[in-house]
This record gives sequence, structure tokens and C-alpha cells, in this order.
Amino acid sequence: MTTIKVKGMKCGGCAASVTRAISLADPAAKFEVDLKGQAVHVQGDRDVQAIKFAIERAGYEIAQ
Repeated sequence: MTTIKVKGMKCGGCAASVTRAISLADPAAKFEVDLKGQAVHVQGDRDVQAIKFAIERAGYEIAQ
């Protein structure tokens, strides 16, 4: 499982946007959105970079 820190993800709407982005990038991915920690825990078949790119395209910044 990979943890991706997502800057600016603070509300349910943000979580829904990130969820949609991940689902489109990797429909088979299993993931959990952690609003309090501003992170997503992802396990999937696609390269993690593809998932990060999808989150960024949804308007969020990936924290390093």
C-alpha cells in the first residue's frame, strides 16, 4: 500500500474529487481517503505516478 499526501484536501467534496480521479486512473484500485491526514492510501495495479498525475489533474498538489 502506498500513501500519497494531498495538499488542500480538506472536505468531503475534495475527497469525492480525489476518489473520482483515482477511480478513473485505476478502476481496480483499492484506496482509503484520510481527510484529517490529507492523504490517500492506495493499492492498485497502475503505476503510482499515474495515480498522482490523476490527482494533480483534479486540481490538487501532491506533497513531497
